[in-house]
Amino acid sequence: MLNGFVTALRTLSVLPVPGRDAERFSDSLYWFPLVGLLLGFLEAAAGWICIRAQWPELSAFAVVLAGVVLTRGMHMDGAADVADGFFGARDPDGRLRIMKDPTVGSFGAVALVLLVLLKWVVLVRLLALDGYAWIVAGVVLARFAQVCLAAALPYARREGGTASGFVAGAGGGHVAAGSLFTLAALILLIPFPLHYLLLAVMAASATAMLVGLAGQRKIAGVTGDVLGASSELVEAVVWLTGALCLLS
Repeated sequence: MLNGFVTALRTLSVLPVPGRDAERFSDSLYWFPLVGLLLGFLEAAAGWICIRAQWPELSAFAVVLAGVVLTRGMHMDGAADVADGFFGARDPDGRLRIMKDPTVGSFGAVALVLLVLLKWVVLVRLLALDGYAWIVAGVVLARFAQVCLAAALPYARREGGTASGFVAGAGGGHVAAGSLFTLAALILLIPFPLHYLLLAVMAASATAMLVGLAGQRKIAGVTGDVLGASSELVEAVVWLTGALCLLS
């Protein structure tokens, strides 16, 4: 079982970890929220360290940079590929072909700029209002969203791909275990008021659902890029929800 944690950490981050990978990649899905919790604390810590300098703009940049460095920018790359594919072709095969291209097109570049700008603006407000719990919650829920989409939708590429091993074995057990851990983390480790917890979960669920519907419509399923894009969007929307809540 711990091999699943090794695979999850190696898949979702650059953090070194000893041990052997899981025999089935889908076994790592149980651990995705835990890895999200670890990454969330590290990102929030980067912002907290910099906020001591009374420079919230730089602190927001530090959080974004920490997220990119810790994940190798993998999920942002997925978001760019999805934007290029979904908006750059008119049929599923064309979209999948564009998404597999390692170069970033116009749609992908615009998506990355808008995504980073949104995160930075929201994080400036969250850090100014001590919204560290929201930062961590966004990262945890983003990784749990990947579990839900992997379990809910088929893998879109007939020939398989990088994430096919994760999606093929995903099921209700992964979602159930992930739900329990995610809620426990948000309630016990980041003590959230109940109404904030509900808003965060609702924001994450709605965003993941929209990404899933788009994936089903555009390519009849998900790929690693779609899972990565869902993570980035859920993270940003949860942070935005937190900033709006703290302002009210």
